[in-house]
Amino acid sequence: MREFDAGALVEKIKKALIDMAYFLPADVEKSLKNSYEAEKWTIAKTTLSQILQNADIARNTSSPICQDTGMVVAFVTIGQDVHVVNGSLTDSINEGVRQAYKDGYLRKSVVADPVDGRVNTKDNTPAVIHYEVVPGDVFMIEFAAKGFGSENMSRLAMLKPSDGLEGVKKFILETVELAGPNPCPPIVVGVGIGGTVDKVTLLAKRALLRPLDSYNPKPFYAALENEMLEKINALGIGPQGFGGKATALRVLIETFPTHIAGLPVCVNINCHVTRHVKVQF
Repeated sequence: MREFDAGALVEKIKKALIDMAYFLPADVEKSLKNSYEAEKWTIAKTTLSQILQNADIARNTSSPICQDTGMVVAFVTIGQDVHVVNGSLTDSINEGVRQAYKDGYLRKSVVADPVDGRVNTKDNTPAVIHYEVVPGDVFMIEFAAKGFGSENMSRLAMLKPSDGLEGVKKFILETVELAGPNPCPPIVVGVGIGGTVDKVTLLAKRALLRPLDSYNPKPFYAALENEMLEKINALGIGPQGFGGKATALRVLIETFPTHIAGLPVCVNINCHVTRHVKVQF
């Protein structure tokens, strides 16, 4: 049994969230640099250069990479042999968010009610928190800061089984094409396939936390990730919509068993500032 004081978790969460806002993940920066080297179109190459310069400035001045510092999404993996005492884990996560967005001078972007009044909570809480209970004493939280320029371009489809693989491909490509320059490409495309309405959206969101140099462990889906990346980049939307090769950095696919009568697909888009951080306790 491992025991953690709820209050003691806050500082580590706060630091991770501030770092996530200031420092572009290494896998994302590497992918952007690779896109820059491969790009031939002058405007696209200049745009990628400016994106990389922006990441350098943010890192060197401890400033947010993007003005939209996002809504915090947390994926908690907690073992059955872990006990959080003297408070609730949910409260600790939200307190970490509250302190990070205040002390890190991050934009507060959350409204208390989606329709009635839309009054800002003034501390970027609450976070969206997903819990997974596993055997043992592991305790880990993976955070993402989800900006809504890209989130608003995401789509869900309840396809028919007869739509098959071609229907899935068509929906992914159509979603990116409809998004155009709005999600600030080059984008990262998270795709969920299977499950139910709620599960498929969670799969797509979870996919965005994968390292950009990782592939789905099933060869069929790893090949589909590569195929869809090629098709998306052939659209020619390019960095910030100015044309070029790099419309997307990666396509990341996660799947789950589903009902015999359904083929759910969700595409969750992230901008080039794909912020994610893992906190181990």
